[in-house]
Amino acid sequence: MRAIDRYLRWLPAGVMMAAVFVFSSIPSKEMPNFGLWDLLVKKGGHMTGYALLALFIWFALRWDRRWLWLTFFLTVLYAGSDEFHQSFVRGRHASLVDVGIDSIGALIALCIAFFVRKRKEPLAPPVG
Repeated sequence: MRAIDRYLRWLPAGVMMAAVFVFSSIPSKEMPNFGLWDLLVKKGGHMTGYALLALFIWFALRWDRRWLWLTFFLTVLYAGSDEFHQSFVRGRHASLVDVGIDSIGALIALCIAFFVRKRKEPLAPPVG
């Protein structure tokens, strides 16, 4: 694999991290309100965003099973750093609950990807 290809594999993860950073930089007064759906939309957005981030990180690591736990750790670490970042945004605060929601989204996505990829592996040839 060419060196440039190794770096380009990280592009989706970098773009996703930038998107998360931009959204978490919005002051609370400027955040949209979705009425009755507000909690579901915002927490669902957390889960979806971090599910995608986890998949993009694992993609960058070439879907190698040895890096699955590192992928999860890096995703949770970024979730924690993003919550820390939010503590500096007007009207926002850091929330361990959000880190937990982010972690659940990442875990669900990684489990689904793991089992989908495992099903696509060729069967071992018969012994004997």
